[in-house]
Amino acid sequence: MVSWIERKISSLAFFMQKAYWKIVTTKPSMFVVAVLAVATSVFLLGGGVYDLLEKPLLAIISTGGRIVVYYPYDLNAQFLVESMIVMIAYAIGVVGLILTYQSTKYVYRPRQAFILLLVGCILIIISYIFTEQSLLARWA
Repeated sequence: MVSWIERKISSLAFFMQKAYWKIVTTKPSMFVVAVLAVATSVFLLGGGVYDLLEKPLLAIISTGGRIVVYYPYDLNAQFLVESMIVMIAYAIGVVGLILTYQSTKYVYRPRQAFILLLVGCILIIISYIFTEQSLLARWA
């Protein structure tokens, strides 16, 4: 009985050591690291930490059969919808920047390079407009 427990414990220790070594020596691809870095920065810049730590306000509250729109008088408060719109706008801007970067790779195909550059610039402008409008709506 004791030898069986010792074998299980040593087997568990060997398994844990092997699992630890696999975790330590793994090398994720650069694409995965880049996507995680961009997603983390969009989440942080969009106010995700505030959404997790504080109770964000709901902009539209349904009471009975009516819809009541609530807007606080406090500038420190933030709506969950505002945070989500800003995160989506930042993500659109990142996609636009990636497309403008990808357009430089098609030097010998000017039409494709121009289309990628145009779409990337349009996405960056859309992102800027959404971000500015969400900020201006806050002050109006």
